[in-house]
Amino acid sequence: MEHYRKSSHTVYDIKYHLVWITKYRKPVLRGEIAERARDLIREICKANDVEILKGHVSREHVHIFVSVPPHISVSELMKSIKGKTSRKMLMESKALSKAFWGRHLWARGYFAASSGNVTDEVIMKYIEEQGKEPEDADFKIEDL
Repeated sequence: MEHYRKSSHTVYDIKYHLVWITKYRKPVLRGEIAERARDLIREICKANDVEILKGHVSREHVHIFVSVPPHISVSELMKSIKGKTSRKMLMESKALSKAFWGRHLWARGYFAASSGNVTDEVIMKYIEEQGKEPEDADFKIEDL
C-alpha cells in the first residue's frame, strides 16, 4: 500500500499511459515549443491533482504515464490537456499559428491504456474465491 494515493474518502491507484499526436503529425514539438508544451502539461496536471510518473515529448507526439484521481475521467483529462495547451501555444507562437491555421494543434483522438499491479486473472480469481456460491455463476452474491 506504499504507492497508493489518498484523498479525503478514497484510496486509489489509477494509472494511465496516454499518447496524442500533432495535427497532420507535423514535427513541431522541438526546442522552446517542446519545453512550453511540457510546462503547460505539468501545470494542467498539477491543477487537477494528476501526478506525472513519466513523460516524453517527441517531435510529433507526447507520451505521459500518469496517476489520476478517481473523480477525473480519461476523456476529461485529455480534453483539458489538449484544449488548454493548444489554445495557449497557438496564441503565444506565430510560427505555430501559421503552421496550424485551423486553430487546432493536436489531431483528434488519443491513445489510453490503464496500468496496474494486478492482472485481470488475479482479480477474477480473488472474486471467484469470495464465497461458496455455485460454480456456474459469473457474478456472485454471498449469503443468499
